[in-house]
Amino acid sequence: MFNVLIGGAAGQGIDTTAAILEKFLKRSGYHVFTIRDFMSRVRGGHNFSMIRFGTEPVHSHSDRLDGIIALDNETVALHRDQLNENGFILCDSKLTAEDPRLMKFDMDGMAKKLGNPRVSGIIAVGIVLKLFGETLEGAEEVLRSFVKQQFVEINVKALQEGYQIAQKLYDHLNGNYHDWMLVSGNNAVALGAVAAGLRFYSAYPMSPSTSIMETLAALGDEAGLVVEQAEDEIAAINMAIGASYAGARAMTGTSGGGFSLMVEALGLSGMAEIPLVVIDVQRPGPVTGLPTRTEQSDLRFVISASQGEFPRMVIALRNPSDAFYQTMRAFHLAEQYQIPVILMSDQYLADATSTVEPFDPNRIEVANPAGKHNGDGEYLRYRYSKTGVSPRLIPGKTKHLVLIDSDEHDERGWITESAEVRTKMMDKRMKKLDGIRRELLEPDFLGAEDFDTLILGWGSTWGPIAEAVELLNQEGKGRYAALVFGDLYPLPQKLLLEKAPKAKRMINVEQNATGQLAGLIREETGIVCTFSILKYDGRQISGEEIVERVHKEESK
Repeated sequence: MFNVLIGGAAGQGIDTTAAILEKFLKRSGYHVFTIRDFMSRVRGGHNFSMIRFGTEPVHSHSDRLDGIIALDNETVALHRDQLNENGFILCDSKLTAEDPRLMKFDMDGMAKKLGNPRVSGIIAVGIVLKLFGETLEGAEEVLRSFVKQQFVEINVKALQEGYQIAQKLYDHLNGNYHDWMLVSGNNAVALGAVAAGLRFYSAYPMSPSTSIMETLAALGDEAGLVVEQAEDEIAAINMAIGASYAGARAMTGTSGGGFSLMVEALGLSGMAEIPLVVIDVQRPGPVTGLPTRTEQSDLRFVISASQGEFPRMVIALRNPSDAFYQTMRAFHLAEQYQIPVILMSDQYLADATSTVEPFDPNRIEVANPAGKHNGDGEYLRYRYSKTGVSPRLIPGKTKHLVLIDSDEHDERGWITESAEVRTKMMDKRMKKLDGIRRELLEPDFLGAEDFDTLILGWGSTWGPIAEAVELLNQEGKGRYAALVFGDLYPLPQKLLLEKAPKAKRMINVEQNATGQLAGLIREETGIVCTFSILKYDGRQISGEEIVERVHKEESK
């Protein structure tokens, strides 16, 4: 397993360099996992990407480095302590940093001689590929997917020149992931939505959710869908609700600040019983917070968003594969129960890229609009039913008038202030929760069956927790397992109630300041965690950090 960091200032081409390198490594058969840490600025500051790769599956980042590609002195100063003693620091010869592990090359000078100073990053990629014993097979094809046709030739030359001036440090390892996909969490959400039959997506750009809209826009013509950049998040969610009412599978996406503007319309989806999928790609708040960083602080807010009570489903995405299939499932649940389904992701998962097994859209069957009206009698859009789900017709597709309203209404959809009707309609809507609970997926169980310590987490902590459990069990000082939740509301309880009594201690791991999952579990089940490991500085916790903090807490 190797871990290489590419660091420098915004505007130095860090993300492009990382994207090209990770694609070469994937083509060589490696399993790849890349994270991106960047500041909310166009130029300057310190940005970096970390590419972790090996012949075994990699599901999270590591704080320990085997190599650094430094585009400025600050990268060396900030990250040299993470580098192992046999690692390397690749940089341009003009950098003034000093370290015995430095490998200096005149990459900027070589790039100028080639006629384009911007290809110095590609020269660095060539050097790294040689260091790891890789070949340049398929170089032109890889580069063509990142640069315009007129620049392919010069980039191939730059890659070759970098490759020629380096010496091999490591032997090539044979991996079996050549034919797997390399996608980000946001890419996976977009592909899952298309596979589910998405026809309308509306959003206002807000990091870190924006690349969902960009991916869907790129696929729009081929997939037969409309992507609308709205003037704000209020318009975005109302457009999606209108499209769904008209019969199109619809979705909107945003981050926490935008979701704050959507909450009243979320209630409209609940009251009018219009299927809707919403994704909240979390970042630290409140207000603007840290626009390009990660956090898991919206859970309580999303569960209770909008005034009043109505059924909803809240699902946290754990990794890119999970993001694809859970997005498909979200459309199924929204259609089946005529409810809003809220997906929760975060910047870490959204922007990280990973090698994943090719997706199978046939694994998830998405429901057609639930319920049908038979016969020529009166059509009751909100007819009382044992399941709470009423027959849904698409306006303009039949002779029947499809009435909806944001006011309380009777079975026809007519406004009412009757106390009796209000109670009946509330009971009807809330009955949907019985069916939703039968659809719940239990959390992933990771680790030893004979555990004495049980770790709890949700969403994107899945990868770091999986690695932490493995590391802790390798130490042999105890037996560790974990439950990592995807479905969050309603809260699946079967596996939790089965495993919790077996644990001598329970540890909650979350990316927020208040332990929101632990609080939800305590509220729903009475189960209390022994202690929590919380991180809320905008950076994702790693497996090594979880291990370190577990030992620190256990030693108290």
